Amino acid sequence: MSDGENIIKIDIDEEMRSAYIDYSMSVIVSRALPDVRDGLKPVHRRVLYGMQDLGVYSNRPYKKSARIVGDVLGKYHPHGDSSVYDTMVRMAQPWSLRYPMVDGQGNFGSVDGDSPAAMRYTESRLQKIAEELLADLDKETVDFSLNFDDSLEEPTVLPTKVPNLLVNGASGIAVGMATNMPPHNLSECVDGITAYIDNREIDVEGLMEFIKAPDFPTGGVIYGYEGVKEAFETGKGRVIMRGKAIIEEIREGKEAIIVTEIPYQVNKADMIKKTADLVNEGKIAGISDIRDESDRNGMRVVYELKRDSIPNVVLNKLFKYTALQSSFPVNNIALVKGRPEVLNLKDMIIHFVDHRHEVVVRRTKYELRKAEERAHILEGLIIASDNIDEVIKLIRASKSPDEAREKLIARFDLSEIQARAIVEMRLRQLTGLEQDKLRAEYEDLMLKIADLKDILANEDRRMSIIKEELAYIKDKYGDERRSKIEYSANEMRIEDLIPDKEVVITISHAGYIKRTPLDEYRVQSRGGVGAKGSATRDKDFLEHLFVATNHNWLLIFTEKGKCFWMRIFEVPEGAKNAKGRALQNLINIEQDDSIKAFINVQDIKDEDYIQDKYIVMATKKGVIKKTKLEAYSRPRTNGINAIGIREGDELLEAKLTNGSNEIMLALKSGKAIRFNEEKVRFMGRTASGVRGITLADDNDEVVGMIAVENEEANVLVVSSNGYGKRSEVSDYRITNRGGKGVKTINVTDKTGTLIAMKNVCDDDDLMIITRKGITIRMHIDALRVMGRATQGVKLISLRGGDEIAAVAKVYRDREEEDEVELDEDGNPIITDQINDSEEE
Repeated sequence: MSDGENIIKIDIDEEMRSAYIDYSMSVIVSRALPDVRDGLKPVHRRVLYGMQDLGVYSNRPYKKSARIVGDVLGKYHPHGDSSVYDTMVRMAQPWSLRYPMVDGQGNFGSVDGDSPAAMRYTESRLQKIAEELLADLDKETVDFSLNFDDSLEEPTVLPTKVPNLLVNGASGIAVGMATNMPPHNLSECVDGITAYIDNREIDVEGLMEFIKAPDFPTGGVIYGYEGVKEAFETGKGRVIMRGKAIIEEIREGKEAIIVTEIPYQVNKADMIKKTADLVNEGKIAGISDIRDESDRNGMRVVYELKRDSIPNVVLNKLFKYTALQSSFPVNNIALVKGRPEVLNLKDMIIHFVDHRHEVVVRRTKYELRKAEERAHILEGLIIASDNIDEVIKLIRASKSPDEAREKLIARFDLSEIQARAIVEMRLRQLTGLEQDKLRAEYEDLMLKIADLKDILANEDRRMSIIKEELAYIKDKYGDERRSKIEYSANEMRIEDLIPDKEVVITISHAGYIKRTPLDEYRVQSRGGVGAKGSATRDKDFLEHLFVATNHNWLLIFTEKGKCFWMRIFEVPEGAKNAKGRALQNLINIEQDDSIKAFINVQDIKDEDYIQDKYIVMATKKGVIKKTKLEAYSRPRTNGINAIGIREGDELLEAKLTNGSNEIMLALKSGKAIRFNEEKVRFMGRTASGVRGITLADDNDEVVGMIAVENEEANVLVVSSNGYGKRSEVSDYRITNRGGKGVKTINVTDKTGTLIAMKNVCDDDDLMIITRKGITIRMHIDALRVMGRATQGVKLISLRGGDEIAAVAKVYRDREEEDEVELDEDGNPIITDQINDSEEE
């Protein structure tokens, strides 16, 4: 160790901790995060202040960028020149900033990611709007601090009349945190800030009536509003952006997707290259050529399509797999009084208005002080002009200016400042005209002083001034919104990739489901032979069959009262004779639960449709419930509670109705009730329901529910010992809900208890399964229609104490078709394979 040296032992852990905290705070406060008041990071602020210092205003000639960078580096920003020049470049790029702050001349890069020219080749000056950020800087409106070497002062914040943080956003990565704030439309921001000034209690939702959504410099489409709403309310969210694309016929028989705007911060050249790679790899089909036809008139990217491709499907694949759709993760973190905070929309507006209020107060105080100082001098000059002969005589008699000042102070009771002004007064101010000007100026000043004092005493006036200045900014720089908002969708939908074709859904009694293109059922010419509809497992049969489109929804109800969703296109596809997949394996149903009902729904996102349709449910204990379909329009993977099931009860059936159907319920004891659906008020999703029918005793239970749209269909009832009959709906009189019902079958020891009620027509088949596994299938038209209270006829002969276990109405499955009817276009009409498109 050399002489004079001293080694101090320190704890390396403590030293590392304190050094890292110091470094991170320096990055957070002095580099990466913007100030909430002017929306600028220190480097942006220094560039603008340095340009003002150099006098490169919007109405002055351009200066070399290198000159500006050198000045900023030498005076205020002791970092690399690239940090300053890169900042200048970005502030000049109209695709990077919604309202550019620098007017650049030369090559400042491109939206394709091309690098700007070196700073020695480019020139810059301030944009007019940037001067509004610097306005009143010379009126002590903001605090100044010493620069890095204490030789100069620089502003800690700009007085900005423009809500820059909102209109231009910000992005930056600090230590342990980052900020990513989207740009907004200036006109909308001014309207929102004005609304806040008028009503300080306005909430974020109220502000969103004025500030609709972010407004990106590259335009495009904001796809879905949930992320925008979340970002405005919490300061964090995810805004989905899409390019603006149209489908054009470029020549006869040839269509193309034309993209004229792309999402914010997307590199156009990279997007085109990656799209071409996906086309070559076969991940995006239907595109024959990609061309970039952009020029000085605007952007134009052409995706030429193959003749057999569906334009909308290709476009949605581009949205899904390429940067034509991207997201902007909003993270509104800015420095508030030197500390980073997460800000919602209202927070940012509050801080801007507070800043502008402080600027107006400080500016007014400065102008008041200057006005009072000038008035003070004018008072002295007016005294001198009123006594001009005596003043001249006094000054001429003085040996020095100091003596003259002292004599004036003593004679006219003047201040040092007034006396100096009189001594330094020019001879031309002695003319009568100049004296009149002095008095006129003094009177104007006194009015101005009174006005300035009124401003300082009246907050409403100060707020009115802020609003006036904002209105001026809006009038001068405001423009139309560039980014269109699509409110309808909240996320990219997989159905946009799938053509909305008609399909046939088949569900077997054992719960096997499949989806088959309708074309497979359009078979054979006139007089042709039908084909086998489906191969099922032993003791299984097709119980449900209906026509739907790929974009329809399948609602599935279980005996525990839960509802699950499936899109029709999610149902596994299978050939007409395939067995299908077990439905239990496709949804998250509990082990001890079982599926009871299926409903095919057109669209749970269509407001008119879901408000006009109802789900009616019945339980075994006679409870009935009606709920609007709208309550089931928000799918969840694990299902939702569709009805509150009481202990010892379970869901039996669910039907889709139009609100004016008739409901029929049948009891095990042989009674049935018919009432108007209007008798059941609709209630919330988790409610238990109301009494639909009164049970005969504790052992009694509901065995069936049907929703009657017209009286043409018949009511079929079947008893446990194999008896059944078909009756007219009109045989059952309409009563109030909750009654005991009327006799629907004469229950005796011979017939056994009632086990099923179905609504049927002549084209249906009936499938009966016994507890011993015997099945019988019969045509409904083989059963004659008979009276309501009769015993019915024997449907199946049971032996050895066997009973009927299940009864199902199934579609007519004929091995050999009769004549196939043709429609007007010559296509076969599906009647035999597909006779029911409802949710039976």
